[in-house]
Amino acid sequence: MVHLHINRSYFFIIICSIILLWMCLQFGLMNTWLEETLLPNAKECSTVIHVEVDQQISAYKQQVARLKRFIASNVPANRSLYYIEDIHLHLPFVYVITPTYSRPTQKAELTRLVQTLLLVPNLHWIVVEDNVEKTDLVTRLLKKSGIKYTHLNTATPSEYKLSSNDPNWLKPRGVQQRNLALSWLRQNYNLNRANGVVYFADDDNTYDVDIFEEMRFTNKVSVWPVGLVGGLLVERPIVENGKVVGWFSAWKPNRPFPMDMAGFAVNLKALLDHPSAMFNLSAPRGFQESSLLHTLVTINQLEPKANNCTEVLVWHTRTEKVKLKAEVALRRQGKQSNTGIEV
Repeated sequence: MVHLHINRSYFFIIICSIILLWMCLQFGLMNTWLEETLLPNAKECSTVIHVEVDQQISAYKQQVARLKRFIASNVPANRSLYYIEDIHLHLPFVYVITPTYSRPTQKAELTRLVQTLLLVPNLHWIVVEDNVEKTDLVTRLLKKSGIKYTHLNTATPSEYKLSSNDPNWLKPRGVQQRNLALSWLRQNYNLNRANGVVYFADDDNTYDVDIFEEMRFTNKVSVWPVGLVGGLLVERPIVENGKVVGWFSAWKPNRPFPMDMAGFAVNLKALLDHPSAMFNLSAPRGFQESSLLHTLVTINQLEPKANNCTEVLVWHTRTEKVKLKAEVALRRQGKQSNTGIEV
């Protein structure tokens, strides 16, 4: 009978080696299993979590918007609502300048814009009426909006006003109103207090709320694509290596800045530092944007936003001109459908 005498220490090493080998094999199998089974599920789980977080953020924004509207509708008229925005002290303000004029669709379009702006923190809405005096309709709408606002008015000179049968492109619109808003900013802010960006938002466009976050940290002038404008599905800056090098534009592409008013934002300090930067009533058709921007920036200084100008976050939509033949007939009889009702 043969007896094997094995040193206990060697025996221990052999056993440990076997266990280690087994663990390595198991780890390899486990790693494969993780890659084939759990990892895709983990990625899917992560995606689900991100979606849920986005949904929660949207829900909170909606709640804040509802709260703003509720407060605006219930506090005395002499109380300020500005404190609502003070919880976002770290964010630069977005100063949104909107010219507006009386027409059947005015309230509808301003109401739609309110619903968007309510979701944007640290926003100051400067609404300028094309009128010799402020109208009750716009005054009531702004008071109810829950948005921090400034209400101004100035009338466009009669020789520059469109008649009812003129095409909307025949004469410049909103020039006096935008210039008044710029003057108001210069009178109420100085370079030491200025921390924000200025955006010219017409009341008939459609805006994704993300565009306001894209522009918020503009250093000088930021730009992005605009949908449904200039005869194209999208008019946009051409970006190479993070720099704007040209424009994809079909209408008067040789303009210094062949872009729509909705396609850029300007740092407030840049405007204050250039007091001559204004719009020009005498500028040729399509040159309003260029009349302002050429005093502020060169093309190589423009800051492309919206994922290097590959995403559309604003659309140059227009409301169809309403047909009111029946209303006109009623008024010939001394009647109207909206007696005692604001439309």
